[in-house]
Amino acid sequence: MSVKEKELTKSSPPCTNNSLSNYLWDDHPDENKWADCVHCGMCLEACPTYLETGQEQHSPRGRVHLIKSVAEGKLEVNEQFMDPVFQCLDCRACTTACPADVDVGGLIEEARGQVRQAMPLTGVKGVVSSFFLKGIFPHPSRLQSAGGLLKFYQKSGLQKAVRSSGVLRVMPDHLAEMEAIMPEIQQSVHKRYKNVDVIPAKGASKAQVAMLKGCIMDVMFSDINESTINVLTYNGNDVVLPKKQTCCGALHIHAGDRETGRKLAKQNIEAFQDAERVVVNAAGCGCALKEYPELFRHDPEWKEKAEAFSEKVEDISKYLYDTGYEKPQSAINKRITYHDACHLAHGQGVRHEPRQLIKDIPGVDYVEQPNADTCCGSAGIYNITNPEMASAVLERKMEHVPEDVEMISMGNPGCMLQMAMGVQKYGRGGQVVHTVQLLDWAYQEDVKKGIGNQAAIKE
Repeated sequence: MSVKEKELTKSSPPCTNNSLSNYLWDDHPDENKWADCVHCGMCLEACPTYLETGQEQHSPRGRVHLIKSVAEGKLEVNEQFMDPVFQCLDCRACTTACPADVDVGGLIEEARGQVRQAMPLTGVKGVVSSFFLKGIFPHPSRLQSAGGLLKFYQKSGLQKAVRSSGVLRVMPDHLAEMEAIMPEIQQSVHKRYKNVDVIPAKGASKAQVAMLKGCIMDVMFSDINESTINVLTYNGNDVVLPKKQTCCGALHIHAGDRETGRKLAKQNIEAFQDAERVVVNAAGCGCALKEYPELFRHDPEWKEKAEAFSEKVEDISKYLYDTGYEKPQSAINKRITYHDACHLAHGQGVRHEPRQLIKDIPGVDYVEQPNADTCCGSAGIYNITNPEMASAVLERKMEHVPEDVEMISMGNPGCMLQMAMGVQKYGRGGQVVHTVQLLDWAYQEDVKKGIGNQAAIKE
C-alpha cells in the first residue's frame, strides 16, 4: 500500500470486507456479484474492448478476476488496476451473454468508487471533473445557464466564425467532431413549464405520469422532451414535471463518485415520491434510476425507499407499449433502422417495444440492423475520457448500419450524439432520431389532417 493510500484511509471510513482485502473503504465490490463467474469465456465476444485489444485484462472475466484479486489481497488499487476498470464501457453486454448473469457492470462501478477514493483525479482533469460533475450537473439552474451559453454561441454568429476561422483544426479530433454535430439548442422544458404543475392530457385522462427531464436531454435535446410530452398527452396521460428533480447521477456513478450519486438519488426519490409512474426517455438515466437500490445496499432505510422508487421507473417506449397507445394513421415514408442503446437493451431488457412503435407507423420501411445491441462507444462521457477506444468502437458499430437507411432511431441522447458523429464520419445512414420523435411527427400529421385523436385536433 502506498503512503498516499495510507494517508487517505485516515479520513475515510474503513472497508468492512475481509482483513486481506486491499479495498480501503466501505461500499467495496460485492463478492456476491463475482461468486458465480467461472471464467467460461462466453462474455468475450460480447465485450467491445476485448474485441479491440484481444487482451484478457480488458475482457469481462479478466476484470472480474482483477476485482476479486484486490479483495483477496493479491493486487492493490493502483494504475494497473485502474486502467482495465476505467477502460470498460460499462455497456452490460457481458451480463446479457453470461449464463450466470454475473453483474459485471455493478462490480465495475463499485471498483471505480474504490479507485477514485484511493487515486482521486488531480490537476486539470480533477478541476474539470469537479466543475462539471459537482458544479454543473447537480444544479438545474446552472445547467440551464450553460445551455443558454451554448444557444448564444450558435445564434450570435460566434459558431459560424469559429468554424470558418480554422480554430477547430487545432482542437483534439474527437472534440472537433462533437462540435460539428452539436444539435441546435432550443428552449428547455425546464423553462417552458416552470410555472406549470400538470400538463393535461389531450382529451379524457387515463393516467398521470411524472417525467424525468434529464440534464443533457433538456439542454441539448429539449425537442425530444417536447415530443415525449406530446406523445404522452396525446395518449391520455397527464404529465407532471416535479420541480425538485435533479440529475439522475449516472455520470457520477460511472466516474466513481458514488457519494454524489447517492445525494442525487435521495433528491430524486423524494422529488418523485408522490408519482405512480416515472417515465424516462433516456436509456442511461432510466437504468441509473432503476439501479438506485444498489447505491444503498448498506443503508436499509434508503434501500427500501430506492426499491419502491425503482419499481415506478419505465422507459417511454415500454410505458406506451404496456399501457396502449393510439397507432398513427399518417405515414412517415422512410427506410429506418434501430440501434439498441446498451442501457436500454442490456440494462433494462427493453428491446421489442421501441421496434414495435416504429413498425406501427404507416409508411416505415423497417430494416433490422445486424448486431443492433453492440455499443456505439458513447457510454456516458466515455467518448470524451477515452476517445481512441470510443472511436474504434464507433467504427465497428457503423459497419453494421445498413447503407441504404434514411434514419437511425434510438432511445438515448449520448448514443444520438455518438451515432451522429458516425454518420458524419463514415456516411452510413442518415438522420439520427429518437423513437418517440417518430411517433410525435406522425401524430402531428394526423392532427393537421383532422384524423386520429379528436381532442388533440380540437386543440
